[in-house]
Amino acid sequence: MKRPLVFYKRTYTFKDGLTLEFGNRTLIMGILNITPDSFSDGGRYLDVDAAVARAREMVEEGADLIDIGGESTRPGHDPVSAEEEIARIVPVIRALRGSVRVPISVDTYKAKTARAALAAGAHILNDVWGLKADPEMAAVVAEHGCPVILMHNRKKMDYADFVPDVLADLQESVRLARAAGVADDHIWLDPGIGFAKDDERNLELLGRLGELAALGYPVLLAASRKTVIRNTLGLPADDVVEGTATTTALGIAQGCQMVRVHDVKANKRVARMADAIVYRQAGEKKGD
Repeated sequence: MKRPLVFYKRTYTFKDGLTLEFGNRTLIMGILNITPDSFSDGGRYLDVDAAVARAREMVEEGADLIDIGGESTRPGHDPVSAEEEIARIVPVIRALRGSVRVPISVDTYKAKTARAALAAGAHILNDVWGLKADPEMAAVVAEHGCPVILMHNRKKMDYADFVPDVLADLQESVRLARAAGVADDHIWLDPGIGFAKDDERNLELLGRLGELAALGYPVLLAASRKTVIRNTLGLPADDVVEGTATTTALGIAQGCQMVRVHDVKANKRVARMADAIVYRQAGEKKGD
């Protein structure tokens, strides 16, 4: 008999009174790219007013938090300086603090950007290099006492045993966080779909997310509109809502407790239905 899922339970209360609660339903993270070159929506939200309008729309559709990025991480992207990244995201963070009542996550691997974002009012850091790109990043997280999302990534696809290697890489990121003084309950994990993985490996990992959830930390699944979905379906990025929704449902069924998505309304509905099944089976309260 399959072992029932046990979901991580915790309520995070931030300094401004905003909260996030794990354990009762899947949380929806809405994507807000403040970049000219993101693969799906590059250039659409560079203007602060446009970014705020999009964030408000996502919250109305059911987003529990907003993830802001100032540097594209698509394959072949052009890196930007911390100064440029800060110039893009800080005005948006400040504007959002007065416009939406949900926590703000910032997608950055640079300590300088992280400090500026937190000073502007961000609540969570989302590091696509799992604290391994900037040696000061872990200290920033510890100093501010904020949750941090540790994503799996590596420079080369030189795996000896793919999924165990992914888990080991993430456990190394956890070790870096703990060594810097980051509280264990401030650590969230992301399997890094699309990063240092080809389509075959991405599909394998999407089918083995339960092994990551078994590590005991909240798992964020960020597969929205990724290349593996586009290639599998043979469709462009703006026409894969069903493919993304499939990964959302399968991720929830394997223990993922948050999904990072472009199409909030559709994935919110998928999550509510999946939660009604999965959380009941796990013995938890069903999704709202």
